[in-house]
Amino acid sequence: MERREFILASSGYALSALGLPDMDSITRRTKTALPGAVRVGQGEVAAVRHMVKALGDSASELGGGHARHLAVRYLTQDVAPWLEGHFTEATGRDLFAATSQLVHLAGWMAQDEGDTPELRGLAQRYYAHSFRLAAEAGDPELSATALRGLAVQCVDLGYRAEAVQLGEACVEYGRHLDNPRAVAYYEATLANAAAQDDDRRMATKHLAISEAAIGKPTAAAGDSWAAHYSPGRWAHESGMILSRLGDLDAAEEHLHLALDIHGLDRRRTRAIVLADLGGVRLRQGDVDGAMATWRDFLDCSDGIRSVKVQAALQDMRVRLRRYGGVPEAQELRERAARFVA
Repeated sequence: MERREFILASSGYALSALGLPDMDSITRRTKTALPGAVRVGQGEVAAVRHMVKALGDSASELGGGHARHLAVRYLTQDVAPWLEGHFTEATGRDLFAATSQLVHLAGWMAQDEGDTPELRGLAQRYYAHSFRLAAEAGDPELSATALRGLAVQCVDLGYRAEAVQLGEACVEYGRHLDNPRAVAYYEATLANAAAQDDDRRMATKHLAISEAAIGKPTAAAGDSWAAHYSPGRWAHESGMILSRLGDLDAAEEHLHLALDIHGLDRRRTRAIVLADLGGVRLRQGDVDGAMATWRDFLDCSDGIRSVKVQAALQDMRVRLRRYGGVPEAQELRERAARFVA
């Protein structure tokens, strides 16, 4: 059995949700559209891509808890009839690829909205459906990106073996892409999963491959999230991998790189990096530096609806308990309490 088939056929959390994509689906639909089916062209494809960008920009700024219902409504009321419409094979592949991005975005929004069984299950189903749409469209980059969503979810929930396996699948799908940023994206995914699995050798190996890829020149960013994996996002992710591996000095350097050189001006993203940097500084024994960073984190967090920001707020409050006699620490805990949902 080939590796890709093995990944899809495996049992266990997330892996079993994928199923085998119907690779002939688009070709069959071009021949079997029902009478009266809506005619779909590149205009509809462009509309889906535009909505993915608009909704994705909003979620990146304000968190997945904002506007998820808009993404789902657009998917079910507007895009779903197009998938059952009349189109050429070329348009069908573009439509399925664009819809894969929209479904992936809905999954990311659900995952970022809250840490409940319902939202976790919803995100998993969206990612799995995004994978099937991408595979049927014949787009390996979007397929790998959907698998990455599942891998990151497994990391967050502690399913370490599944996370590594899905990370390996990301790398396999992206191996032959002519897009260094995409390669860096998937290699970092595997490095992160391996670090969470306490496999230092694998994590170090794939982090080095990711670093080499992110340093290569790249063409203009494409449509997928992988194509927009910036050096700043890489610096943040690699910083947290290094933190997990115990190299706190290198972790701090990478997080500073993400903030100070590459900007990361989306408020949700910047807030999370600041929270992570505060945690690394505290582990280094730099209490004043940690509290100064966390002050910036709180300034950045107002109005953001993200489970990651909520988790960072709670983590900060717990860690500051040991400094109950320090007025600044108490002030930070009180400010954070106003943000906690």
